[in-house]
Amino acid sequence: MFWGSLELYIYPDARSVVRDLAPDEPIILNRPHAAARAARFFAEKFPGKSLYAVKANPSPDLVRILWDNGITHYDVASIAEVRLVRAELPDAVLCFMHPVKTERAIREAYFEHGVRTFSLDTVEELEKIVRGCTNEAGEAATDLRLCVRLRVSSEYSELSLASKFGVDLADAGPLLQATRQQADWLGVCFHVGSQAMTPFAYVQALERVRAAIADASVVIDMIDVGGGFPSVYPGMEPPPLEDYFSVIHRHFENLPVAYNAELWCEPGRALCAEYSSLIVRVEKRRGEELFINDGAYGALFDAAHVDWRFPVVALEDDLYEGEAEFSFYGPTCDDADYMKGPFLLPGDIQAGDFIEIGMLGAYGAAMKTGFNGFGNAVPVNVADEPMASLYRGDRIDPRESDNVVSLR
Repeated sequence: MFWGSLELYIYPDARSVVRDLAPDEPIILNRPHAAARAARFFAEKFPGKSLYAVKANPSPDLVRILWDNGITHYDVASIAEVRLVRAELPDAVLCFMHPVKTERAIREAYFEHGVRTFSLDTVEELEKIVRGCTNEAGEAATDLRLCVRLRVSSEYSELSLASKFGVDLADAGPLLQATRQQADWLGVCFHVGSQAMTPFAYVQALERVRAAIADASVVIDMIDVGGGFPSVYPGMEPPPLEDYFSVIHRHFENLPVAYNAELWCEPGRALCAEYSSLIVRVEKRRGEELFINDGAYGALFDAAHVDWRFPVVALEDDLYEGEAEFSFYGPTCDDADYMKGPFLLPGDIQAGDFIEIGMLGAYGAAMKTGFNGFGNAVPVNVADEPMASLYRGDRIDPRESDNVVSLR
């Protein structure tokens, strides 16, 4: 197999890639069928509109796969993401959901790319959006769809998003009233944090939304419950996503909103985590530490900086010892290029052996840098299943009871 044809060839699995290529550089394994399945799941089962959070993985190939399988709305957080998705998907609905934007970015998004939906969490941002969407004749836009971001708790999520953005509940009423005056269509949005491990995270947030609406006494046209929908990782076994959808829908139905109000969500990780994995090679073993050719400045950013444990499997056929706990060092010169794991691999793994690291479709390839001259990774497509999945229908329900809002 020659390198130029890799994008056209579908390998059966990671082992076949190693046998064929014996690669010196990391290899990204993409599974289009897994992303397509996740997209269909959200498009068919979430009781509203699902926006793909592009920041999780901005791959043009992935964006097209999601579109082809029912995802028509895209949460873009920068003008670069606006341009990328619009170039790939001329008919997609783009929603500029970063609460702090430049006026120039707002203007380009509105006038050049057809963006009408913007989020905000301050009066200053509201004023900026209005200015950015005013035409050269001084006429203000009359078709703005504005979403006020409310600060909510991240206590039930693995990664907090509660500190940086969102208006406090005490200040939400006046901001909603001011935004209503400028908006043709008004929404409330929030984000419970990444990898929410219980549907109760959304119950708590929606109760805060209820209080904000009651205080503002304005007509609300949309509720956006944001992202946070989980995937499966070692030590993180969430309830079925259907439970999240059911709880969200039930509490949305009881909110004081317009009779035709829409329900939105912004999955990122849940749509793309299963899309990719990574093949790395062990370059050195030092006790229970493995030096590998990708790391903290590459696709394993989360493993290094937030101690995320990804599933791993050795790709050699001649390893027989039982599992041992290993940590990883990446290829750069920095001590910070370290992933403590633990990662469970055969005890006799050694330099020259290959490892597949799974569930890296979200924030894996998107975080790669070229620091220290490393970061090259060839993408290839494979036909096998991801190491874990929420969508195959064969996963054992990890809950101990039928209480879908249980904290365990």
